[in-house]
Amino acid sequence: MEKAIGTAVALPPAGKKAAARAALVDLKEPVRTVLADCFRQFGIETVVVPGNAAERLQKEKFEACVLHLGPAAQPMMEAARTSLSNSRMVIYGLGGSAQDAMRFSKYGINAVFQEPLERHAALKLVRSTQMLVLHELRRYVRIPVITEITVILGGDNRRLTATSVELSSGGMSLRSAEDIAAGQSVEISFALLTLPRVWVRGTVSWRNAPGKTLGVRFDPQDERRQKIKQWVDSYVDGS
Repeated sequence: MEKAIGTAVALPPAGKKAAARAALVDLKEPVRTVLADCFRQFGIETVVVPGNAAERLQKEKFEACVLHLGPAAQPMMEAARTSLSNSRMVIYGLGGSAQDAMRFSKYGINAVFQEPLERHAALKLVRSTQMLVLHELRRYVRIPVITEITVILGGDNRRLTATSVELSSGGMSLRSAEDIAAGQSVEISFALLTLPRVWVRGTVSWRNAPGKTLGVRFDPQDERRQKIKQWVDSYVDGS
């Protein structure tokens, strides 16, 4: 049985059961130690999993996993997302950019640790996503997820491509190099895991510097928004 569970890098305090487990898939030192320490601060146990982890991610329950965004990642993500136990697990990519993560967008990567891994940045990312890992979703209505977004600007119908950052039933935050002004009307399109491609109208409610992030508030009069709300509610309920 111990072999099936694997080697724990970080354990919760004695007498206290870990609230969740995160699989560290084929990661080397010192990355493993840094991530173990970051997760441990939020009561999340880390478990070392060998590189060929598809079968394990299919059968064994984990609340999260961290894996390199390379060719070997696809079968492992496929195994997790088609598993009854792990279909809703939080998937962290390691290395690469948001554009690299786009190759795996169909699997709903939630967040990416940049390389070289810096402890401060890693801790910040774990802190911002730990409520998802711990299934405290009712208190966390914004779901971090990385996928490609098509944006059509109102007025000239110019079509742009952006990357999602967080999604809620009322809107979403995006990352785009284009300078889209606050107040701009848009229509956006995307697909997520079990959510077929959907189009919805919205308005840019805020904007940081180009290359940073912007927020889109969905049009409450657009009935297509209900599909997004249903997906978010399902994700929150774990159904």
